[in-house]
Order: sequence, then C-alpha cells, then structure tokens
Amino acid sequence: MPDSGGSRAQREHIPTSGTGPGSDSAPLPPHGDAGALSVDPGAPQVTAPAGLPAAPEAGGLTAPAVKAARRTGFLVTMVLGGLTALPPLSMDMYLPALPAVTDSLSAPAATIQLTLTACLAGMALGQLVVGPMSDRWGRRRPLLLGMVVYVIATAICALAPSAELLIGFRLLQGLAGAAGIVIARAVVRDLYDGVEMARFFSTLMLISGVAPIIAPLIGGQVMRFTDWRGIFVVLTGVGIVLTLVVWKWLHETLPPGSRHTGGVGEALRTMRGLLADRVFTGYMITGGLAFAVLFAYISASPFVVQEIYGASPQTFSLLFGLNSIGLIAVGQINGKLLVGRISLDKVLGFGLAVIVLAAVALLLMTTGVFGEVGLVPIAAGLFVLMSAMGVAMPNTNAQALMRTKHAAGSASALLGTSSFLIGAIASPLVGIAGEDTAVPMAVVQVVCAVAAVGCFLGLCRPWQRAGQGTL
Repeated sequence: MPDSGGSRAQREHIPTSGTGPGSDSAPLPPHGDAGALSVDPGAPQVTAPAGLPAAPEAGGLTAPAVKAARRTGFLVTMVLGGLTALPPLSMDMYLPALPAVTDSLSAPAATIQLTLTACLAGMALGQLVVGPMSDRWGRRRPLLLGMVVYVIATAICALAPSAELLIGFRLLQGLAGAAGIVIARAVVRDLYDGVEMARFFSTLMLISGVAPIIAPLIGGQVMRFTDWRGIFVVLTGVGIVLTLVVWKWLHETLPPGSRHTGGVGEALRTMRGLLADRVFTGYMITGGLAFAVLFAYISASPFVVQEIYGASPQTFSLLFGLNSIGLIAVGQINGKLLVGRISLDKVLGFGLAVIVLAAVALLLMTTGVFGEVGLVPIAAGLFVLMSAMGVAMPNTNAQALMRTKHAAGSASALLGTSSFLIGAIASPLVGIAGEDTAVPMAVVQVVCAVAAVGCFLGLCRPWQRAGQGTL
C-alpha cells in the first residue's frame, strides 16, 4: 500500500507521534479489536454490535506482511482498482454489441436484455456468498476462486451458441465477478483505518470510475475489428491478467486468528448482527439510496439528453464523460484535501445536501417551473449532482466499514448487495411516465436523495458521536 504512514498495518507496528485530530499521537488498538476506531485516543471505542463475534485479541499483520505491503503498495492499489473496475467493464463494454447479439443469436431484444439483468443480479447476489467466505477462509482463496470462475464463464460467453446459454453464463460471470468488488473493500478494511481508509476509497473511485467512461469506447473499437464475441475474448484476457497478478502480488490480509470458523449459520448470524447495528445499517442504506440516484441518472440520461433535449450521441458521450470526470475529481478532493481535516460525517452531510439541492433543481426545471429550459441547465444540474457523489459514496463505505473489522467481508457484501438491489429497483421507475418527459428521473432522484438524508440523520445520528472523537 502507499507508504504514507496511514496504513493500518504500519501504524500497528511503527510508533508515531503528533497531535490533533487525525494524528497518530497514541497507539491504535490492535488489529483484532472489534468496532470502529476513534481518532481521539481518549474517546470510547465502538464495540462489536450484539450478536456479532468479537475478533480475537491477537490478530494483526506480521512484519513480513507489512514489508510486502510497502514493496507492492502501488501495484496492490492498482490491483484493487482493477478488481472494482472489472464489473463495470463487464457490463458496459457489452452495451455497443447488444444489437449485434440480437441479430447473431436470432433472439428478441427483450431476451438479449436479460443478459444484462442476469449479470447485474449475479453481481448483487454473489457478494452475499463471497463476503462471508472471505471472513472464514481469508481473502486470497475466495478471490482466486472467483477470478478463475469468472475467466471460465466469460470464455464460454464468447462461444455461446444460444441466448439462453449466454444468459446463464452471464449470471455466472456476475456471481464470480462479485468476488472482486466485495474482497477489494474487505482488503482495504484489513489494511486501513480512519481517514486513511476514506482516502483509499477515494483512490479506488479514481481508478474504477474511469471504467464506465472507457468501457463503451473499448467495446465499440473491438466491434470494428471483430464481432460481439471478441468483447468477451478481451474480457477473458483481462480476467486472466488480473488472476495472475492477484496470485503473484496480492498477499493475504486477514490473519488466521481473525477468521471466523463457523459455517452458514454463523455467517447468517454475523449478517443479522451487522444489520442490528443501527449506525452500520444507516450508512448502508444511505449509501444504497445515493447509489440509486446514480442508477437513475445512468438509466435515464441517454433518453433524456438525446430524445427529449435533442442532443447527438456524440454530445451525450461528451456530457457523460464530463459528469464522470466531475465525480472522480470531487472524489480526489475528498481524499486529498477534506479527509483528515474535516470530519467524514460533515463532508458526507454536505455531499448529501448538494445532491438533494441538485435533484430538486432538476425537478423544478423538468416540471416547467422556470419555463422551458434547454439542455445546458439540465446538463449543469446533472453535473453538480454527479460530482457530489464523489464525497457521498466513498464516505458512506468508509464510515460503515470502520465499525466492522470483526466481519469486514460480510459487511462489504451487505454494502454492495444493498446498493445494487436498491439501484435496480429505482432504475425502471425513471421510465414510468413514458418517453416524453424527464420528470420521473428527477422525481426518483429527489425521493432517493431525501430518503438518504433521512437515513443519515435518523439512523446514523452523527451529532451523538461528534463528541466522542469519531470520524
């Protein structure tokens, strides 16, 4: 990991000094202690919620693991970024090929659309399986197994002779690809604490946020030289490279003493205990609702921008790229400038407030309150809304995972699955009023954004922990 002095493993073994919030003026709790860390060493720690297994006292990364993390810090950062980028690559590279798949397999368009639904459903459900597996057997083995299955499923997709077989193996591809998402978050939780974890999530957003921008472009270029099957060949190659890099350079980050030894029953009890933690559940739902605002944008923006406001496909691609750049840029501002200087809850609250204001502005514009508006004001509102996601999404993940070092894999699974499911529910609602209005998109965004603020205030209650030195 980056040699910034913020690695959790480094801080457990290397004494540091300093004063003020966010400094390492006192030794941090050992790796095995349950609950969130407090920036103020004198503040009470949050312990594992009732019903959750407490982590062992003697966990902790060994000195060789610390040295390995230092040696391969940049590479491991890129590997984790690649793992989180693989699912959007798997989804978005395939989009330009949908008409060609329909013709090639002689199937209705609605049937071919199920190949997207199957992959998305697999990614959501797969996290619930892989997360607890990684808490029991460590991070490397489930991740390598998932990557191998991903490669095999993707290769078979390239050879699929029928739509039904393609749907089935797209589901398996999503289930296996979920290992990268959930374990990447768990590895970050294993190695980092506090503000450094929030910074690292912002770095992952920079890497993985590029994927949705370039994936359709890559898919389109592949289609210039081959047919739709070539896209799956490229994804197979990417999967093979990531598998080899994980095997070679990604060290185990969960020591045996911190693993759970129970079976399915214990995994379910762990998840039930996590959900019983009001604050964790608050951050989980807040993040899921913010993700639903993002899904509503992704689902509706091609139609809104091109069909209603008359933009060309090239203009839409430019605006989509600018919005993604805004999200990435704000995410880097969050990680480099805000985190460590301002409490994560304050930054998160500000981001949620901006999302609500932007969504309300879009609703007022689309309902005609300001008269007939053109594309530029709508595009500006979408840009502000998307950019604010750069502080909302990484900080909800960081705050939730800081409470769960005793079950980071299961917690990561719940975070990912809830986001995908809430987003999947919100996405179809944007077209509920037909093709002639953008109001449903704005309504969905306002409702989800306001609900996110309500969950943040009602469940997380950041003011109750502000005096305890929490982030």
